[in-house]
Amino acid sequence: MTGAGTWQSSFVTSEAQNWLTVPDLVEQLGLPQSRVRRLIEDRQLIAVRRDGILMVPALFVRDGEPVAELRGTLHLLFDAVFSDEEAVAWLLGEDDSLGCAPIEALRSGRKTEVRRIAQALG
Repeated sequence: MTGAGTWQSSFVTSEAQNWLTVPDLVEQLGLPQSRVRRLIEDRQLIAVRRDGILMVPALFVRDGEPVAELRGTLHLLFDAVFSDEEAVAWLLGEDDSLGCAPIEALRSGRKTEVRRIAQALG
């Protein structure tokens, strides 16, 4: 990671983690493939390649939409010079100060706390 920080990542390619391909996202979001790809390009969702296939963690989608709190958090991580892989790892990894993975905290309404930590990583 090129951004400063002291987080520990328990992320990775755990089989317990559900991942969605672009076709899966088309189905879940009810959008054409071009629009799903635009969500990724516009950083409303973040995808990484796993075994050569572009995939998004299922936790980044809620109720048929990208987790709304994710976009601003991603911007903070990219400002801190995180790569896509590092941002996904941080979001999925256990954060000691949160007591859970940042994506879990975002999904439970703790956006301000997560963003404060993300901003401190820069």
